[in-house]
Amino acid sequence: MKKFTGIHKAVFPVAGLGTRFLPATKAQPKEMLPIVDKPLIQYAVEEAYAAGARHMIFVTGRNKRAIEDHFDTAYELENELEAGGKTQLLELVRSLAPADMVCSYVRQPRTLGLGHAVLCAQPLVGDEPFAVLLADDLMCGPAGDQGVLAQMVRVFESAQASLIAVQEVPLEHTRRYGIVAGSPAGERLIRIDRMVEKPSPESAPSRMGVAGRYVLTPSVFDHIRRQERGAGGEIQLTDAIAKLIESEGVYAYQYAGKRYDCGSKEGFLEATVELALRHPEVGERFAAYLKSVSGDAGRG
Repeated sequence: MKKFTGIHKAVFPVAGLGTRFLPATKAQPKEMLPIVDKPLIQYAVEEAYAAGARHMIFVTGRNKRAIEDHFDTAYELENELEAGGKTQLLELVRSLAPADMVCSYVRQPRTLGLGHAVLCAQPLVGDEPFAVLLADDLMCGPAGDQGVLAQMVRVFESAQASLIAVQEVPLEHTRRYGIVAGSPAGERLIRIDRMVEKPSPESAPSRMGVAGRYVLTPSVFDHIRRQERGAGGEIQLTDAIAKLIESEGVYAYQYAGKRYDCGSKEGFLEATVELALRHPEVGERFAAYLKSVSGDAGRG
C-alpha cells in the first residue's frame, strides 16, 4: 500500500449564499467578512499553509469574485503603496499569496451540498490525500502551538487514514452537528464505528461533534460519486465518509484549540472580540474600551 506523506492540497468549499448574514452578504461573499482586519477565508488559507498545503483549491459560485481578487496580485494598490513608501503595508498585501502558493478556482454550478462541492474539486485534487476546510469554522490552535490542521496532518502521517476534527458538544446541541461514536485509538484519537447526522439528544451515540476540518484519502471521491441525495436533497459529505468507514476506516481527532462558529452571528461576534483582544496593534486599547463599556453598563 502506498504511504501518504503530508498534505499538499487544501479544498475550500465557498459557494454558499451566506443567508444568515443578509443583508451584509447580498453583494459580498460571507467568507470575505472580516474578523478584525482579515477575512474569514484568509484565516483558513493561512491555517492550511502552516500545515504544509501549497495548492489551495476554492470551490466557488456566482458572486464569489472577491475571493479570487483577494488572493490575486493588486498591481495598482501595490504601486500606490510603493510610491508612498508604505513598505510595511506593501509587505502585508504581498504576503497574502506567498510565491510558493498556488490558487485554483472551480465552480460548483448548483448548490447540491458539501459532498458535491468536494467532488467538484476532484479533477484538481487527483489521486492524493487532501484537506477540506470550512471557512465558517474559524479554528485557533493553542497559543504558540500548532494550528488545528497541522495537528491533523501530523496524526494522518502515522494513521494513514482519513481524519475528521471533532469537539465535545453539549448534549442539547447534538442536533447541530454530525456526531461520531467509536473506540479510543490513541491520544485524542477515536476510531469511528458510526456517524450520525444531527441526531436528537435522545438518540445521539456520543457528544463528539464534527468540526469543519477534514483530512481525506482520495477514495472518498468514489463514495461521493455513488452517493444518493440525503438530508435536504443534498449530497452529504458525511454520508460518503460513513461509507469510507466501512471500506478503509476513518478516525476522529479531538483537536487542541478553539473553534468559533462564524456561520452564526453569535460565533462571529465572539471571534471578533476574542481575536481583537489578542491583536498586537489594537488589543490593549480594545481591552480598555471593553472594560469602560462594562463599567458604564454596571453603573446604568
